[in-house]
Amino acid sequence: MASNDNTPDNTSNSAPDLKILGDEITLQPSGYVEPAAVEGKEEALMSQFASFRAEPLKFLREVSLHVSGTGWRAYDNIIGQPVFYPGFTERMTSIVLSTPLLQDRISKLAEARVIVEENEGIIDKNDKEYDVKRARRRNELETGLQEVAAKMTDNMICKMESRAFIRSAYYMVTQLLTRAYHQGIHVSSEEVLRLRKVAEIAAKNKQSIVFLPSHRSHVDYVSLQLICYRLGLTLPVVVAGDNLNFPVLGPFLQHAGAMYIRRSFGDDALYTTVVQSYIDTMLQEGFNLECFIEGGRSRTGKLLPPKFGILSYILDSILSGRVKDTIICPVSTQYDKVIESEGYVNELLGMPKKKENLADFLTHGSSVLSLQLGRVDVRFHEPWSLRKFVDAQLSKLSYVPRGLDTQRSDPEVRRLREKILRTLGYKVLGDINAVSVVMPTALIGTVLLTLRGRGVGKQELLRRVEWLAHRVRAKGGRVAHFGKAPLTEIIDRGLEVFGKDLVGVIDGLLEPTYYAVDRFQLSFYRNMTIHLFIYEALVSAAMYTKVKQGGGPEMQDISYKELKDQVAFLSSLFRGEFIFSDDGLEVNLERTLLGLEADGVVKLDREENGNVVKIGLSDEERRVGRENYDFYCFLIWPFIEAAWLAAVALIGLSPPSAKYEETWMEEKQAQKGAQLLGKTLYHQGDLSYFEAVNTESLRNSYARYTEHQMVHYIKSKDPKIPPRIRLNPAWRTPRDPATGELLPQGKLWDFTEKIARSRREGKNRRDGATVGRRVLRLTDELGRRCFEDAEKGGTGMSRISKGEAEALRRSLKDEKRRRRLEEKRSRL
Repeated sequence: MASNDNTPDNTSNSAPDLKILGDEITLQPSGYVEPAAVEGKEEALMSQFASFRAEPLKFLREVSLHVSGTGWRAYDNIIGQPVFYPGFTERMTSIVLSTPLLQDRISKLAEARVIVEENEGIIDKNDKEYDVKRARRRNELETGLQEVAAKMTDNMICKMESRAFIRSAYYMVTQLLTRAYHQGIHVSSEEVLRLRKVAEIAAKNKQSIVFLPSHRSHVDYVSLQLICYRLGLTLPVVVAGDNLNFPVLGPFLQHAGAMYIRRSFGDDALYTTVVQSYIDTMLQEGFNLECFIEGGRSRTGKLLPPKFGILSYILDSILSGRVKDTIICPVSTQYDKVIESEGYVNELLGMPKKKENLADFLTHGSSVLSLQLGRVDVRFHEPWSLRKFVDAQLSKLSYVPRGLDTQRSDPEVRRLREKILRTLGYKVLGDINAVSVVMPTALIGTVLLTLRGRGVGKQELLRRVEWLAHRVRAKGGRVAHFGKAPLTEIIDRGLEVFGKDLVGVIDGLLEPTYYAVDRFQLSFYRNMTIHLFIYEALVSAAMYTKVKQGGGPEMQDISYKELKDQVAFLSSLFRGEFIFSDDGLEVNLERTLLGLEADGVVKLDREENGNVVKIGLSDEERRVGRENYDFYCFLIWPFIEAAWLAAVALIGLSPPSAKYEETWMEEKQAQKGAQLLGKTLYHQGDLSYFEAVNTESLRNSYARYTEHQMVHYIKSKDPKIPPRIRLNPAWRTPRDPATGELLPQGKLWDFTEKIARSRREGKNRRDGATVGRRVLRLTDELGRRCFEDAEKGGTGMSRISKGEAEALRRSLKDEKRRRRLEEKRSRL
């Protein structure tokens, strides 16, 4: 892409790419240098895999080289702790089961059970042999718990034992992967060399490297394992959900490095301790670890909010002092096309996720051989010390509570740990975004979904892709490159990868005209770029509150205060959806406005002292038909629609009668209802973006509204009872006393209207009050159905217990206290 961008940038010193395709490693010139500095020479360092049909003898020879382990294939002189030797599993199991932490937990659990049996009269305290019987019973319980812990460990622990197995596995998986991603795996040579140096130091200090990759596909962990193997680094143990531990594939992955954990631990104290003991053991022994910061795979294309499960165990290892230090390495994995993206659309539209099984895996695997999915780009952020990060966080505090490593029941300690964990999670996400590469398919998908009209001509598509690539680099992002290939060829490759199911073309016109066939699936690729432009998008959406009103240019200007208030509101609304800089609203807003002014998108009216007082679209932007301003609006509008839809659905949770005043309903059912409402509004023209009905965005919105105490949330200790919600009475929408109809009034209505101010204007929304009545009628109908369904579930589901009510009261009180503290700190 760089060869088509004539604007010099400040990234001319970036390292070249290494392309890994089977046995072939190719050095490619950097995609981030000035065109004159680009060299077209590619140096093939190894031979590519032979084809069985074309060269059967050579093919068989290469297989034998992998099985016997010749040269680099032997995987002998690795950087890191030794793995793949007989007895590895038994050694690790023995260490885990003998950890003081686990033994102490087993002892306490056995003692607690003995006390229960004493209280129940099973053990008679007046018995002459009471001490002997008590000790015998305690010993029986400890023995039983030891056996349970051993079984848990065996199911969980990775079983890397055979070097011949891993050599064969590498060959087989590489064959499959490079057939699907026919343009190979690309990494930065600079980043790889830096990682190797860090790995050498870590190995000497017996420290682990914890890889924290983004997660969009099952291919994520496969590609990272292949890179580590090919470059001679110790393979990381990969944290995986036990849903993948099904016959044949499960044991295969476990012997290749998978560590299986339950999707939910519940209140199982023994299992929790086994996991912590295994994490401790790996970090103490210096074994590399890989887990996904987002938890599950992103179905929307952008990074998900961090999940703190395994991170909390790693942090606990450091805070407790059981582990001196470990190295964190954020990783970005980007694709031309994600294998699972079509299935993601079905899940986002509410279809249940299919359980993994061997039949589906083999069926899907066979089709992989005929796919042409482009390439995979893997980028490694500069690794950093977790110990130094924790120390830096603690040094900012005027007071550190005692028992930070042990008193987890102390509310003050718990809040501090959660704060450190949250800061850690968002730092990792920021690091991933910082090194992410924007693929050609992401550029094409973004352009197609941010242009007005049914389609776009070939020349216009080229022009806008080139503009977007330039903007990505200007924002400090990276664009994938293809050496000296012209832009037209790169776009043709991207369109070929997408296929006609995603992007259609109309021939027989004055020029080929392209259009989005599956906008929902294309949004996955558009969302890969939005993090670079989130501030510009929020400012543009805030300006839209005036721009949408029409009239002359002066009438569309917005005051700085109005703009700031709306940007602050939208930023708060999307705090769990996007990753924001911690520089603060004032700094981020000023930086964004100056950037938009420099790009000729907006004009800023200033006072004599230089303060901005009014913002409007520039004359230059108006002359080009608002195309750049519209681009930023189109990026954020689908998310604004989703937030608005979730808020509108909440209006329907205002009880239709006194009968339902104390009714609680399942959280998932309420979200499904919101999705049904969204589909109805979309087909009736009151919702512009069908992707706004996706379950992930609605779930994020509900989470934010719960944090704002608009919604009350209860999670039962009984695993059979799902989480339930109820609209906070203070946020209920009033009803007409005569008809019982919802009225367009109240806090929640005003809240939805504030979101709606930045929504995209549509032809069906200009009748204001009529739209309001229609939407209220539909959301009321939805609400009535939800309340009726909740009551049909029985009072055990629709009512909360006294204990749950007390837990809710305490959580609301803690939340109010937390908010007061935050407000107090913000004023200091």
